[in-house]
Amino acid sequence: MMQEQMMTAPETAAPPISPEDRMRADLYNFLGMILARPADQLSLDMVAGLEGNDTELGQAITSLTRVARVVAPKTVEREFNQLFIGLGRGELLPYASYYMTGFLNEKPLATLRRDMAARGLSRAENVYEPEDNIASLMEMMAALIVGRFGTPATLEDQKTFFNRHIAPWAGHFFSDLEAAKTSVFFAPVGQMGRLFMEIEAEGFRMIAE
Repeated sequence: MMQEQMMTAPETAAPPISPEDRMRADLYNFLGMILARPADQLSLDMVAGLEGNDTELGQAITSLTRVARVVAPKTVEREFNQLFIGLGRGELLPYASYYMTGFLNEKPLATLRRDMAARGLSRAENVYEPEDNIASLMEMMAALIVGRFGTPATLEDQKTFFNRHIAPWAGHFFSDLEAAKTSVFFAPVGQMGRLFMEIEAEGFRMIAE
């Protein structure tokens, strides 16, 4: 998975965005962060301080905070390695190409790279992970929403990116993460991701064609 920032591009001041879009971007960023590398104690303390609500997504957040309050960083690191690294490969392969074609480094990755180039984005020099991993795509979606590297993307542009690079597979990945035999800390992460992807898909469906 990603070990450092995925994208590089000239940063520019972005205009204000709505609180709702800020919350969406924050959740995308959170999923990207928690899936990019094993959480250290500082990250676990941050997760433990989150507050859920009575919605399904809020309840998933509450479940994750409960685990974060009692789990040790070494335990999370071991679980992360079993899920995503393993001996040769982990229990899950969190790449769009794999989920969409059954193989790594296939057409979905090439399509993503073209879309990144069109937006002036590129993989950071110190990152060797293929760009179509789930953590990177969550980061990219957040960047589009808030205009991290320019003007915030329109809802139509967000919809296009989401439907092309995230919707076809991310929900399946998060469901697999939720149900993975080694998932404890990451089970509620999978539930959060699955529910959030459903909410996003429904929201984009409401946008007029």
